[in-house]
Amino acid sequence: MNSNKVLSSLCYFSVFFAGFIFPIIVYFVSDDVNVKQHAKKAFISHIIPFITVVLFVILAVTVGAFNQGTLPDAIPGIIFIGIIIAGIINFIVVIWNIIKGIKVLKEGV
Repeated sequence: MNSNKVLSSLCYFSVFFAGFIFPIIVYFVSDDVNVKQHAKKAFISHIIPFITVVLFVILAVTVGAFNQGTLPDAIPGIIFIGIIIAGIINFIVVIWNIIKGIKVLKEGV
């Protein structure tokens, strides 16, 4: 098996063990154009869960700060919906990374 394929697939699988750090390191260390392309795609897909969590926290703080007296009963519902949406998005991203990692390993077999 080609080491470039393994390295490219590890960029996608790193969602489980190294987050977005591993694809960045591979991008700057590798000389192969294909590996760099996969590292960039993996990095972008690893950033998406981080962005959803940050947006959820900003939403929760904003709703809590601006609606202290007017909508106190709606705040837990909004937070719960935000958690559900972020969880679904993060689950989809993890599944997508698994599928992409397997496809990279199977290329040219």
